[in-house]
Amino acid sequence: MEALSSIVSRVANQTYGHSRNFMPPQPWWQNLEPSFHKFPDDFYLDFRTQTLVESTAVVDIGLRTVMAGYAAACCLPTTLWPAQLMRDSRDRYFYQELADRQDPAQFYRKPEKDVTIRKGKPGPLDFKPEDGGTCELLSFESPFEAVNPNLRASYASHKRNRIAWAEHWRHPGEPRPTICVIHGFMADPYWVNSRFLALPWFYKQGYDVLLMTLPFHGRRQSIGSPFSGYGYFAHGILHVNECMAHAVHDFRLFLDYLFRIGVPKAGVTGISLGGYTTGVLAAVEDRLSFALPNVPVVSLVDLLYEWFPVSPILKAGLRIGGINIHEARHTMAVSCPLTYKPLLPKEKLMIISGAGDRLAPPKHTRLLWEHWGRCRLHWFPGNHIIHLDQGKYLKDMAQFLRDTGFDR
Repeated sequence: MEALSSIVSRVANQTYGHSRNFMPPQPWWQNLEPSFHKFPDDFYLDFRTQTLVESTAVVDIGLRTVMAGYAAACCLPTTLWPAQLMRDSRDRYFYQELADRQDPAQFYRKPEKDVTIRKGKPGPLDFKPEDGGTCELLSFESPFEAVNPNLRASYASHKRNRIAWAEHWRHPGEPRPTICVIHGFMADPYWVNSRFLALPWFYKQGYDVLLMTLPFHGRRQSIGSPFSGYGYFAHGILHVNECMAHAVHDFRLFLDYLFRIGVPKAGVTGISLGGYTTGVLAAVEDRLSFALPNVPVVSLVDLLYEWFPVSPILKAGLRIGGINIHEARHTMAVSCPLTYKPLLPKEKLMIISGAGDRLAPPKHTRLLWEHWGRCRLHWFPGNHIIHLDQGKYLKDMAQFLRDTGFDR
């Protein structure tokens, strides 16, 4: 029997393959309605596969509602309070002008200072190599400053967020090609990502692995934070742009470290918010051997517009601030992968997405796929959390790494 993921990928590509003129004209933030409101998230599949996909989608909708309700209760009161909205409205032109240039180097500036990497022991739930390799907890004090001068003091006030963290798995002997992994929103624990993304399997294939912690997650969250990742969205809309700039900045310093110790090649993969970050890195960092977002997001504004009960609160807050959806997209465009052309060739780009995903719906994947010149794409018949037929897409990922020459 044909694997479910093969059915979904084959039919999805047939269903989506006809619209060559689908990509909206630049700038994307002014004309995204055809993509987000007319393009469907469903697929035309056989009854059994369609039932399975739709049932996993229902699970995602329930989880999304719970997550959105909790996040709305914790984050939106500070993000959408009138004084914060007034500050964001005043400063949004700074980010819009940078987005208009469509030059990633204007916002994602190369780190100007070198850092000293500290090494520590991982926790009891973290990876333990069985081949004599090592698992180290890396950290450094990040020299990042907010790109917007008006936000530098407030952003720097989050002291724990200044320390960057990553877990590094190394085989014995010389450094090997390294897969860099970026987690999703709220999902920073190393043991979760290592098991969820089957990273021990890739380690056994001979690759080293580095798992980076995003700003305001895990050890980087402030004391008293109600959940990991709270600080990412709790300090105003513009603060999210700075978080993305910070994530890219710290990733590049970890990449500097890898090449400094002799790693021959490094690529990046990320899930959900990590997939969003991976999409940006493909346009910023030409030293990467590949970029492979998994269930990615491409427009945070449009994503939150679909998440109940966040959506009505967000829309009301933007109306109070006199900001429509085009203005909101324009303001967030500096941190969006659709704004920039990828530096990596199409052969080094791949996307993995779930047909039943309703946390990061399939239209986000479709937009990125079109923007990346219809690169390699794998659909699986699951949702954001339940990755059915994962074994098949892991083999497809492994073949992709071989095809790019990453294993050599």
